[in-house]
Amino acid sequence: MKICLDLSPAVHQHAGLGRYAQELLLALAAADRQNEYVVFYNNPAAARVDPFMEHFPKITTPLSYKPWRLSAMLAHFTRIPQDHLFSGVDLFHATDHLLPYFRRVKSVFTLHDLIFLFHPETHKPLNRWFLTLMMPRFLRAADAIIAVSECTKRDAIRFYGIPEEKITVIYEGVSPRFRPASPEAVRAVREKYSLPEHFILYVGTIEPRKNLTALLEAFTNLQSAICNLHLVFVGKKGWLYEGFFRRLRELGLEDRVIFTGYVPDEDLPAIYSAADLFVFPSLYEGFGLPVLEAMACGTPVVCSNTSSLPEVAGDAALLVDPTDVRALAGAMERALRDEEKRREMRERGLRQATKFSWEKAAAMTLKVYQDVSLTG
Repeated sequence: MKICLDLSPAVHQHAGLGRYAQELLLALAAADRQNEYVVFYNNPAAARVDPFMEHFPKITTPLSYKPWRLSAMLAHFTRIPQDHLFSGVDLFHATDHLLPYFRRVKSVFTLHDLIFLFHPETHKPLNRWFLTLMMPRFLRAADAIIAVSECTKRDAIRFYGIPEEKITVIYEGVSPRFRPASPEAVRAVREKYSLPEHFILYVGTIEPRKNLTALLEAFTNLQSAICNLHLVFVGKKGWLYEGFFRRLRELGLEDRVIFTGYVPDEDLPAIYSAADLFVFPSLYEGFGLPVLEAMACGTPVVCSNTSSLPEVAGDAALLVDPTDVRALAGAMERALRDEEKRREMRERGLRQATKFSWEKAAAMTLKVYQDVSLTG
């Protein structure tokens, strides 16, 4: 087969979705010598294409994000197929919550989450409108669906009545490069990003569903108990982030909070390793890859007890109600002060991370491709 993966979220640096698409493609190409892989992405003029993609044939559309979404939506409503854009492709894997309308090309759709249903206030109105309108159509149109967690699968069945047998749960993986970094690597990233000696780390997009205002408030409560502690945010601004920065100023935390912005993948393991604690207070996650990456680097983790995160963290993290600021601050303090608990969390985290690999994800994904290719 000629299999086309949507790498749009990777070339446009859409955090978790981009990591998923890129890592899955690499693992598939390494494991599968029988099929040919093609990459697709929109708006190449604005794309930041990783050198590894030079090894793959490419299909692109000049349309930027909104026009590309609109064209797919219109194709579904008018039933005018878009197969001609993907000449020679046998199967298209949608990784970006967008599925072109096909008549002959088989399709697999990865469902990452349904956050727009659970917390609509965390999405821009136009994005919420598009997903509300199109998600059920995409899921019905796809020949097979991959859910990145059991939680996401349950949500798809509950809200859209998708037949259970159409959905395969395939967990994301963690790259082997995520491991405890050497002291030299840690020193290098401290210098490069002006990181303090002791800090709590968050990695991800700055947007409402990540519940980062609660992290600011919990950190404020913690400052009186633990001195010389900073908070480091790694990641880009997403959307609707104004309230977060307003609360940051209200709490007077400008001098205690550091923003690195986007960080290349090669620097992330050392940043995780440099942190005293990784905190992920998200309201809802389809998977929650940063939790897994932090554990693989030996960093103790405090995260939410909601959605898919208990599946990912297992017994290796301290799980808390993300809406309870006092509980969040208490878990953070325990993880920082209790040396025996820190040692236990580190060991359990390293073990938990070994259960997830992109090689396993690729093997299961390839089986989905093969099953779809055999359907009429």
